[in-house]
Amino acid sequence: MLPHSYELPVAVLLVLGGALSCFAGYRLFKIVLAIYGFILGAMLASSMMGVSNTTGMVVASLLGGVAGALILVFAYFVGIALVGAGLGALVAHVGWGYLRPGDPPTAVVVVLAIFGSIGAMLLQRYVIVVATAFGGAWTMIVGGLAAAGDRGAARAAAAGDVWILYPMTPAPGQRWVPVAWIVLGLIGTGVQLGITGRRRK
Repeated sequence: MLPHSYELPVAVLLVLGGALSCFAGYRLFKIVLAIYGFILGAMLASSMMGVSNTTGMVVASLLGGVAGALILVFAYFVGIALVGAGLGALVAHVGWGYLRPGDPPTAVVVVLAIFGSIGAMLLQRYVIVVATAFGGAWTMIVGGLAAAGDRGAARAAAAGDVWILYPMTPAPGQRWVPVAWIVLGLIGTGVQLGITGRRRK
């Protein structure tokens, strides 16, 4: 987590990057991969630095972000397979959550992640559209809550609660978040299939 003074600019960037992914993710897939690679790399690198080391956290975030962006952009097909694997893992968690409480067995997650990867390679266009629409929608929601100064979001982030990373497990009092995520993701999917993600003739 970045120092407090950097939270608003980062939140605004999350909203803008999420909107780009949600509504034009297929058309700009390499840019979207770079954005999410940067976010992932920055998160991993900054988590290795001490909270009191502001300069170290910012430098680590930038270096880790650049490394993550380069890895995902140059590994285009790996990125598509990872998107499919992520969707498969999401389906495993959501589906299992409706069947019984707790996390799904590891074997179920692994099998669905493998099927998701294979499906992503076979149906690239549709997987990219759906994944970028829903991933962008979630990024917009998290960035919007952080930009609005949502105390619950800040507390959850500080405590490492899962609702920030898992849309179907919202924080207490945030039951509207999964509904907003699904609606925004469906709108983004529709926009991409109908306008921004259409194949050029």
